[in-house]
Amino acid sequence: MYDLQPIINKISERIETHKVGEGRYARWLWQNAKGNRELGLNPYGCADAANLLYMLGHFPRDTEERAEWVFAVQEMQDTESGLFHEKTHHPLHTNAHVTAALELFDAVPKYRPFAALSYLESGSFEGLMENLDWKNPWPQSHQGAGIYVILNLCEEATPEWNDAYFKWFWDNADPETGFWRAGDYQAEEHAPLYQFMAGGFHYMFNHESAHMPIRYPERIIDSCIQLYQENSIGKVFAKTAGFLEIDWIYCLTRACEQTHYRYDEVKASLRQFTKEYMEFWNNVDWETNESVNDLHLLFGGVCALAELQRVLRGELRSDKPLKLVLDRRPFI
Repeated sequence: MYDLQPIINKISERIETHKVGEGRYARWLWQNAKGNRELGLNPYGCADAANLLYMLGHFPRDTEERAEWVFAVQEMQDTESGLFHEKTHHPLHTNAHVTAALELFDAVPKYRPFAALSYLESGSFEGLMENLDWKNPWPQSHQGAGIYVILNLCEEATPEWNDAYFKWFWDNADPETGFWRAGDYQAEEHAPLYQFMAGGFHYMFNHESAHMPIRYPERIIDSCIQLYQENSIGKVFAKTAGFLEIDWIYCLTRACEQTHYRYDEVKASLRQFTKEYMEFWNNVDWETNESVNDLHLLFGGVCALAELQRVLRGELRSDKPLKLVLDRRPFI
């Protein structure tokens, strides 16, 4: 059994150090070597702080305090485009992420997402997906997943639009890897498998939120186990706070819930991974480590811990169970 509480206490301290006002948070505490970080108030800082507090069970309850959080986030929205902006991510990712954070307060952005409404037109979403750079499927998935979240959480999407959205993924599921888009992994020049996995994660949480089936869950399980056994997800996998860990865990666990295929191997892989991952969390330097002092990367790491705690029941303990935000609404 692993005791998460000392780690959770440290995470709570890190969140507090990023606070710059009521409902206002910085993403970073210090500048990087390139000097290109937006220090101070940041859309991701605010969204990630809200997500983290929700997952830790410390979400604001006071009505006035919650209203101040919502106001702080809403005032960063561009009034003409209806979009939120931050340099490190595509606008569709930024808007999905911020909108998803507002949903925790039962709120939406102040203005409609005007710049995203064109994707409601017939064939527009399919055109977006076909024109993505499928040699770079991980960051490109921010667009394909983000547009669904924006239009649904802002209550712009119709049932017919959502049907067409999920039909595209059913029709374009790859029978070899289980991920998307069919055939691209077989191309002469293709991205590594972990990129399709990390990109596929973003599409999987939309399927989970809508209670939609994955076409090839067995192949996703095969792909995830292969990636772990071959140690081909990245040199820092399980050695830092970030998103690759939750990407891999979530793809594996949620595919496993749609089939009995290789169940014991899935659990064995998750337990071995947890042993390695807890080495990082138990030994990280909380004052100097870059990943735990970037609220966005820290948020990704806590998502991984939350999903492990949910699946490996009784094996990771804390005073309050962690709550994965993806089980409330899509997008991280």
